[in-house]
Amino acid sequence: MREYETAFLITPKLEEEETENLIDKMAEVVKKKKGKMVNIERWGKKRLAYPIDSLDEAVYVFFHYEGSPDIPQELLRRFRQTETVIRYLTLKKETKIQQRKKTKLSRKGKPRSAKEKIEEEEKQTEEQMKESTEKPKEAEISEPEITTEEK
Repeated sequence: MREYETAFLITPKLEEEETENLIDKMAEVVKKKKGKMVNIERWGKKRLAYPIDSLDEAVYVFFHYEGSPDIPQELLRRFRQTETVIRYLTLKKETKIQQRKKTKLSRKGKPRSAKEKIEEEEKQTEEQMKESTEKPKEAEISEPEITTEEK
């Protein structure tokens, strides 16, 4: 089962009961699709970074859950149908094992700092210079002497 985080913004025009009913309704989708709800974060009304549909505030809600990929698809479908949901975003979380593998792979072939990158480039240019000077010169081919045979 994969881990997901879904964030969505609800219009502040709704009453608290209606907002709670909407959140519960969306949480039921996870249960119906045989997912496991890990955590529901209700941040409440917060100021938006920029106005959306002439609104300056929204109710922020975050779902942390585990399940199959059809759960986020169903949530997104329901968000589109609900006019009171202003924005939504779903992210697939990575497990700790996947994160470790990525960091090891990224460090394996790449230098970690700009200084190391410059040093690596200098080494490569030095090796190229050595290879160009160490290459044996091609043997000069002399033209065969043409002799005339005397009879």
